[in-house]
Amino acid sequence: RMKPPSAAPSPLSPVSPLIHLVDDDDAVRQALALLIGTVGLRVQTWAHPQTFLDGFDRQAVGAIVLDVRMPGLSGLTVLDLLRQQGIDQPVVMLTGHGTVDMCRRAFKAGAAEFLEKPVDDEALLEALHNAVRDHVRTRQRDAAGRESRERYALLSPREREVLSLVVAGLTNKEIGRALVLSPRTVETHRAHLCTKLQVQTLAQMIRSYAQLVDDDAAARPPA
Repeated sequence: RMKPPSAAPSPLSPVSPLIHLVDDDDAVRQALALLIGTVGLRVQTWAHPQTFLDGFDRQAVGAIVLDVRMPGLSGLTVLDLLRQQGIDQPVVMLTGHGTVDMCRRAFKAGAAEFLEKPVDDEALLEALHNAVRDHVRTRQRDAAGRESRERYALLSPREREVLSLVVAGLTNKEIGRALVLSPRTVETHRAHLCTKLQVQTLAQMIRSYAQLVDDDAAARPPA
């Protein structure tokens, strides 16, 4: 059996990842919950999709296992609702009556995996391993982006000007000429940048600035 995805705990999740299992079939739900629990993952089961939508932990690190055919709301409808609400937890879809069109729609809506019942144990565990790993990375990247924005907000307007020119590759003398500052004043601004951005090298400063630019571009609506 494969190693549990929780073998290397994330600092974002002091406990093992949480798998939400949504399936109206009691026998399937119990069997899959038992299987998932054997690799060290916590499992919360849901018999009704609406109850799941109303009560699941949106902040937990982990993944969602979602049956396609359920009374009331179909799994594909639930998947659409999750994405509309900005839920970032990966979703593994299960179905006993899959079609090519259904599979295509699921992936277009952002499903991480689409598996047919009776699901192969190893295939499901591998899908969950990949989903949890990707979710941990997403949360870590988002956290790093928030920290970068918070640190950037501490910079003065002049420090932001110096930062943009440092990243552009200008020397202290060139930055001084551009901003009408002495090289020593530029050096002082650079020292403040290192302190406020919590970086020690030019490469780290450039990486931090690049993260801000990428986040800003991602947040900007398309033209």
